[in-house]
Amino acid sequence: MAEKKIVVTVDVADDNEKRKAMMVVSVLSGINFMSMDMKTKKMTVIGTVDPVKVVDKLRKRWNAHVISVGPKEEPKKAETKKEEPKKTEAKKEEPKKDSGEHIGQLVKLYQAYNPHLTTHYSVISREEDPNSCVIC
Repeated sequence: MAEKKIVVTVDVADDNEKRKAMMVVSVLSGINFMSMDMKTKKMTVIGTVDPVKVVDKLRKRWNAHVISVGPKEEPKKAETKKEEPKKTEAKKEEPKKDSGEHIGQLVKLYQAYNPHLTTHYSVISREEDPNSCVIC
């Protein structure tokens, strides 16, 4: 079965409902890509999933309608060849930055944000300690 691009309108009010709607649809098998635009309230699903199943899952909670179902759009090779020289010229002018320093800063921030996952404690069991007393 070929991949399809399915565009569905979903009446969601906020980001919390958006997250819930995406979780409801993500349960279906055959989804390769999924996104939602909150301005237009359109959900785009790309994959081998059945469009009817997508709408059925969404209609249990929200008002949903299919806008379009079509083949997955792929960029043409001729267009990408024309754009590549322009991009390479712009990249040559930019100096490369050292990413090792940036990663070190991210690690420190993560450790400060969540110390429980980054702190390692050593645990000694009572069976390994010869001075411990255990009454059975």
